[in-house]
Formats: sequence, C-alpha cells, structure tokens
Amino acid sequence: MVVIILLAISITGFYSDTSVITGNDGFRADMVSNIDKDSSDNVIFRDNNGLFGIIDSTDRIIVAPEWEDLKFTKNNSLCIAKQRIDGNLLMGCIDYEGNITVPFIYQNIEYHEYNSFSFYIAEPADDNSCVIYDERFVPYFRRSWDSYTLEDDVMIFRTENGTYKYLINDDGFHLRSAEVIGKSMDRSYLISIGSRILLSKLSVPMIEKIAEDTGKYIEFAYTGNDDILSDITTGGRSGFIRLFPDDHSILSKKLLNISEIYMYSVRSDDTVPHYAVSVTAETEIEYSDEKTGHSTLKDKYTAVIEFSGRSENDLTAVSGSFEQEKPEYPVIEDVTENRTEENQT
Repeated sequence: MVVIILLAISITGFYSDTSVITGNDGFRADMVSNIDKDSSDNVIFRDNNGLFGIIDSTDRIIVAPEWEDLKFTKNNSLCIAKQRIDGNLLMGCIDYEGNITVPFIYQNIEYHEYNSFSFYIAEPADDNSCVIYDERFVPYFRRSWDSYTLEDDVMIFRTENGTYKYLINDDGFHLRSAEVIGKSMDRSYLISIGSRILLSKLSVPMIEKIAEDTGKYIEFAYTGNDDILSDITTGGRSGFIRLFPDDHSILSKKLLNISEIYMYSVRSDDTVPHYAVSVTAETEIEYSDEKTGHSTLKDKYTAVIEFSGRSENDLTAVSGSFEQEKPEYPVIEDVTENRTEENQT
C-alpha cells in the first residue's frame, strides 16, 4: 500500500543505462521489426534476440534493446516496459534514456481514458492492490488501494477499513460515497457518508482519521484514561469530557454497542471547515443508591465529537462530549410509606 508509493519514489531515477549504442550500421544488422512510433518519430524496435529498444528520428539508438517489451505512454515522454527479474516478468516505466521512473513491481499496467481525462491502473505482482497514476505517471492518490472495481464511469476502491466510490469524468475522480469501519473498546461501527457537499471537503485520509479518533474519544469517555487523548491531535484543546464525570454514584460504565453514528458539517466562527460525528452508544451503568444498593441501568447516550481542518495534515479534534448531563435513574417508590398510607386509609 503506502510502501508501494515510497518504493516508487526511492528508486525513481537511480537506474540508468550507459551502454547506449550508436551507429546506423550496427542497428540495422540487429533490427527485426519496428513496433510503434511516437509523435516525435521515436521508434520502438525489436532485435533478433526478441528484445525491445528505441531509436530516434535519426536512427540513433537512444534506449538499448534490453527490455522484454516496450510501449509508448499517452504523453510520449515515457515507455511502459517489461523486465524479467528473478524469473518474474514485471512491468514499470522508463524514460527515453533508459532511466527507471516507475519501479518494476507491477504485474499489469493498464491505460484508461474518459474523454479528456486519462489514467493508468497499476497492479502489483505480490497482491491484489492497485496504484492509480495520471497520464504523466504521477500518483493520482497519495496511497495505494487494497482492491478496486471499475464499472463504466464508476470506480470503487477498498481498503482494510473502508469502501470509497468515485465518479470518473473529464475532471478526474470525484468521491461520491464513503463507508469506513471504526472500532472502540472492541465495538465496531460503520460511518456512511453520501453528502456531496461534505465529501467535497473531505479526503479519504481525513475520513479514516476522523473515524479512528472518534473511537479513541469514546474509549476515553468511558474509561477516563487521559493517555488515550495523547493519540488524538487536539491542538492543545481541553474540550473533551468523560461520560457523566460528576456523577459519583456511578460505579462502572460499559459500552454495549454503537447503534447509530453519522457525520455532518457544522458552522464555525473561523474560515476552516468543521465537521461533527454524532454517536449513539448503548450503555450499561452500574450505580449505587441508598435504597437498593447496587443497581444496573441500560440506556442510550449520544456524544458529539467535533473536528476542523482542510486536509489530513491540519485535521484537529476540537471537542467531544455527551449531550446528557446525567443518567435518568428509575424512580423507586418507598414501599413502607405506601403501606402506611394504605393502613391509615
């Protein structure tokens, strides 16, 4: 996943072929056939060993014939190449000097075009993930995806915790829906987002970070463990409140289930977009009172966690608290007093 992108960056440009062959006579003797020509009259050729190289418009070899296959890319600045590495036929990209610009880690690189927008889907050889490149072979997303489905003009990407549906048009990829799985105290929840306005403000890393930090706040609210907040970017804010912190009759709080959760935009006094996550949590509370001793109460309580930010780099958790100030304890009638009243009657 992310390793693929880092690998691509780390090895790009570090390989170059210095054994460029010049001279028309040597080229002519080894050439078997011309395969393809780009807009600058550079030609991919195949030699008598079945390997591919490139000559320019003057018949000078600019990429030596050492590749298992070559194919010009859309913008005629790179070539998709095949190379046998440790017995495996892998794909990557080279420039017109033979330098590797995209690492040879892919089993397939496929071109797609939607009117004026084009991109490549690159599939690594060791798993079912994919990386999306634009027509210049720059990663379109700053990540890889665990898997994908492409149907007409809709691309569905999947990660370990999320499913993201994109519409493809002349302007590129546009996020249309997102579903991300979060977890808090071994209780899973699913955040579904379908608002185009909200999705236009969010990136996938932001959505996943919000889902993760929401779970951390819920755990803090039930356990009171301040160390959990250290894993959340709060910007130094202290607006995070535990569940019923001032009720000293509560002996324990247990999260049973998260029955409802959704995200929405909220207004703010600054110019930075703000978002909120509403969480309805089914809860079991053990408490003590003078009449019954220890009792158990089950109810639903709603928390709101607010975030702000324009990207994953400045995403900040602003606050978190529950709407209810205290539980609604059941009213227990005094049986002794009732019997006294009945006897007097």
